[in-house]
Amino acid sequence: MNNVYLYILIMCAVTFVIRVLPMTLIRRKITNTFIRSFLYYIPYVTLAVMTFPAIMNATQSPVAGIVAMVIGIALAFMGAKLFLVTVACCVSVFIIEFIMFPPQFITNLLFV
Repeated sequence: MNNVYLYILIMCAVTFVIRVLPMTLIRRKITNTFIRSFLYYIPYVTLAVMTFPAIMNATQSPVAGIVAMVIGIALAFMGAKLFLVTVACCVSVFIIEFIMFPPQFITNLLFV
C-alpha cells in the first residue's frame, strides 16, 4: 500500500489513453458494416454483463434469480412495459423465496 498514488496515476493514464486514442486515431466516419454492427451492440452487451451477476446475487437463492430472469425476458419479449416486467420479477422472487425460505413465524407454527 506504499504506492497507492502511483497506482492511481497509472489507472488514470490507462483510462485516459483508452478514451482518447479512438477519438484521435479515427477521424473519418466508419463505413465498414461489420465494425458498425459490432459497435452498435456494445452498450447492450455491457449492460447485460453488469446486470446478470446482480440478478444472481441479489436473491437468497440463485433459483429465484433465474426464474425472475426468465419471467422478465419472456414478458419483455412479449412487449410488456418496464413497470410490469419489474413488478412480475419482484413478485416471482418473493413467492419463490417465501416457499424456499419461509419466515420464522411460519416455521414455528408448522413445527410446534
